[in-house]
Amino acid sequence: MSKNTKTYTSAEVKSLDASRIEITGTIAPEVWTKHRAAALKHINDSVTIDGFRKGMIPENILVSKVGEAAVLEEMAELAISKAYIDIIVDNTIDAIGRPEIQVTKLALDNPLEFTATTAVMPNILLPDYKKIATEEIAKTSGEEVVVTDVEVDEAIVRIRKSRVSHEGHDHGTMTPEEHDKMVTDSMPELTDAFVKSLGKFADVADFKKKISEMVLEEKKNAANEKRRIRIADAISLATKIELPTIMIDSELSRTEAQFKSDIERMGVTLEDYLKHAKKTIEDLRTEWRPHAEKKAKLQLILNEIAKIEKLSPSAQEIETEVGHIVEHYKDADRERATVYAETVLTNEKVFAFLEGTKK
Repeated sequence: MSKNTKTYTSAEVKSLDASRIEITGTIAPEVWTKHRAAALKHINDSVTIDGFRKGMIPENILVSKVGEAAVLEEMAELAISKAYIDIIVDNTIDAIGRPEIQVTKLALDNPLEFTATTAVMPNILLPDYKKIATEEIAKTSGEEVVVTDVEVDEAIVRIRKSRVSHEGHDHGTMTPEEHDKMVTDSMPELTDAFVKSLGKFADVADFKKKISEMVLEEKKNAANEKRRIRIADAISLATKIELPTIMIDSELSRTEAQFKSDIERMGVTLEDYLKHAKKTIEDLRTEWRPHAEKKAKLQLILNEIAKIEKLSPSAQEIETEVGHIVEHYKDADRERATVYAETVLTNEKVFAFLEGTKK
């Protein structure tokens, strides 16, 4: 087919609900019928007939085997796949996901008619996000993060308990209370020798000081995370977006995969969990849906703010983050890790910008 040949005759685009559009297209008969050779080859490569090598079946025998209708359908699919891309480009449509194609007219020597329904990037009506962020930050500006002696003591106890040897104990016969008492009674004494065995501590006083600093850092991080959640919630509440279903479903699939991975690390299969919980995976997806919608909406908002404010990580920042991911997850797909790293780093820059500490 000549590069100058238009892949479609006409295309009408209509907006639907949930950030979807419907394309009604027509392809001239002389255009779509030129895909016959390619259609026959594709079918030939996928069909097996006794007495012939795959891909080497004569056309008349192949057509008698699969039927002329199957050939026409394959021709239509090839023609529409090319036309759809050109329609998307020509109309500057920001489509996401795979379209749902329906052939509405398919007859030899006639125009090929079809409809394609696809999700598109939604319109995002952002509020004054800088003002909202400033207001949310002001609500906690006078709060001071402090560490109490009790919090330090609790952290030290957790460390001492983590060093208890479990050898020689039959945990299967213990109640939770008995197990906790056994661990508590077996904790090593808080001595200079003990803290030195943990590394990088000079003595008990130095150990307590550094544990206090660690707890303080953890509390500051927790306070920072809570502040960011408040900022995100406030901006999300004031933002108008019609979320495409495909984005929510994609977030649900990620949640499902993460949940499956988490419980399998505990030695439980998803099937066993569902059986024990007396739930189906659809029950879980229904429970997760509100969170998935919230997360998908927030990511769109952060992406839009990043675009408006021209916030993006450098190639070096992304590469460094990917290196950390690959180091900790040896089987990680590098391409996916790159996408993940770019998203996380961009989100961090957006929040830093909203907090007035632009990175």
